Amino acid sequence: MSPDRRAFVVVLDACGVGALPDAADYGDAGTNTLAHLADEVGGLDLPALAELGLGSILPLRGVPPAGEPVVHGRLAPFGPGKESTTGHWELMGVVPQHPLPTYPDGFPPDVVSALEQATGLRFCCNRPYSGTEVLDAYGPHHLETGEVILYTSADSVLQLAAHVDVLDEPALYTACEGARAVMTGEHAVGRVIARPFDGARGAFHRREGRRDYAVPPPGRSYLEELQADGVPVHAVGKIRDLFAGVGIDVKHAAATNETGIAATTELVASLDAGLAFTNLVETDQLYGHRHDVEGFHAALQAIDVAVGEWLGLLRAGDLLVLTADHGVDPMAPHTDHTREHAPLLASFEGHGGRHHDGPLADVGASVLGWLSDRDAPELPGTSFL
Repeated sequence: MSPDRRAFVVVLDACGVGALPDAADYGDAGTNTLAHLADEVGGLDLPALAELGLGSILPLRGVPPAGEPVVHGRLAPFGPGKESTTGHWELMGVVPQHPLPTYPDGFPPDVVSALEQATGLRFCCNRPYSGTEVLDAYGPHHLETGEVILYTSADSVLQLAAHVDVLDEPALYTACEGARAVMTGEHAVGRVIARPFDGARGAFHRREGRRDYAVPPPGRSYLEELQADGVPVHAVGKIRDLFAGVGIDVKHAAATNETGIAATTELVASLDAGLAFTNLVETDQLYGHRHDVEGFHAALQAIDVAVGEWLGLLRAGDLLVLTADHGVDPMAPHTDHTREHAPLLASFEGHGGRHHDGPLADVGASVLGWLSDRDAPELPGTSFL
């Protein structure tokens, strides 16, 4: 590896920038998360991102094109789906050949039976549900019966929610590990998610102890290529979980944007060399799925402040990439992810302000080229450096 080289890849979760050509197949024709968000709030106020060139990627109310943008453009997946898991995989060169399984009618009886046998628990709900609404709908029943809330969404997820007075967090994690062992083969769901909560009836509250148990990536990634070259890989937020730990050296826990930004800032300030790969989840988890446009904008403004700070801390040999994994358009007729392009903003010495459109895997290819001065011909993606 280049001894003085560092790379920082930050995923602004769900910040899509326009429908993919096949978006209509997913019910997402005409979606454009950031453009519709900008219209809904009367214009985005994001000076640091604007200076980098966010408004040079696409027309955005409140964000004019930059005079001297960094490398900027739109990225697209090679594979199917609109998952956080597959979106992050594709950024690092892992392309799924088939969509991960989803359960619009809930999990079939044989799966529920296997889950009960593996965990020793009984379940209620077993249907797609909003993660906050499900607590109001089934939380009282859960407290009365001890049945753990089993639910899913339009995404490839199996979620178990339990009040800490019924099932404490370590016991819930053990149950999710058992569920992960069950969900294999045709039922290899993208993520099993632990959702601990607390509070009284009518005032239930999600705790920060969420854990994601992802299916392992179905192929070799650029993260593993970096490890093979002795390049340390740091994961901030849910990155380690999305890759099931494969290709990750150090995990920096961050359940919120505040903690994720703080951990990333510390790495930008102090990391000697290597890659820091960050997910900032709240634009998706707290605001996107709820179509809370004001909350979404406020979260982006906090990220924008952090980006300004990171730019001031970067060294001459650094690469900073800002991107996304999918969309969650506030104007969509549903509250699920949307099949969209991801933005690309890449700042590095000698960038020249070029426009670059390509696959998500170009991010991983560029990081490998920057840190190891080589490519990986067997993996998808081309460096934009």
